[in-house]
Amino acid sequence: MPTSISAPDHDALVQRLRGAGCVFAEDEARLLVAAADTPAELDALVERRVDGLPLEQVLGWAEFCGLRVGIEPGVFVPRQRTAFLVHRAAELVGGPPGRPAVVLDMCCGTGALGMALAERLGSVELHAADVEPAAVRCARRNIAAGGHVYQGDLYEPLPATLRGRVDLLVVNAPYVPTDAVAMMPPEARHHEPMVALDGGADGVGVHRRVAAGAARWLAPGGHLLIETSEYQLQRTVDAVAAGGLAPSVSRSSELDATVVVGTRPSARL
Repeated sequence: MPTSISAPDHDALVQRLRGAGCVFAEDEARLLVAAADTPAELDALVERRVDGLPLEQVLGWAEFCGLRVGIEPGVFVPRQRTAFLVHRAAELVGGPPGRPAVVLDMCCGTGALGMALAERLGSVELHAADVEPAAVRCARRNIAAGGHVYQGDLYEPLPATLRGRVDLLVVNAPYVPTDAVAMMPPEARHHEPMVALDGGADGVGVHRRVAAGAARWLAPGGHLLIETSEYQLQRTVDAVAAGGLAPSVSRSSELDATVVVGTRPSARL
């Protein structure tokens, strides 16, 4: 049963979190109190948060698209802006009648994108892949019996039977240039895997590799969706076009989110 604390203790907790740099200290205090069964457990959770561990890793979960996504230490925490990619992907799906859409969550981390699309679309054939063992463990727990999670570098671990069948290939790969990683918040730099943060010299190294292979895995008329930034936008567009896909750009000013969509021609390649 969640613990409870007095109003003065609650105020002191908020001040402690705020002093540690937590911008949404009131909200964090509420979540930490709710997560603790005893005062001693609350103290331990607060100590981990004040030491800089991301709140989601302290709690063991993150809220994403209305879902509670399991998190473990050392795994990339899904960002709220990425909900726009889920929204855009759900708008685009339209596989052949009589079968669920085939969704591939590449560089899946926790598997949050695939989870959210399965929830949004109701029925999908879900596949996910990541190179990080911790991410794969986490995604397998989150997706459980609802899909297949593979460990390996991009397309390498995927079954050949998936080739040419994917309706939605959704990707939240790193797009921060190597030289800019040092300017990211300490929560990310110190507690999330570098492979999930470092996008290479110009930020789109992984985007190029994903886009180069996408057409072989997409179904005719299928879509690749890659989250990027306004600074890397043109490079991501160029990568998608170089992969033989027709690029377009979607933007949400509310979420400060940018997504490049690459569509495979309907005629078979």
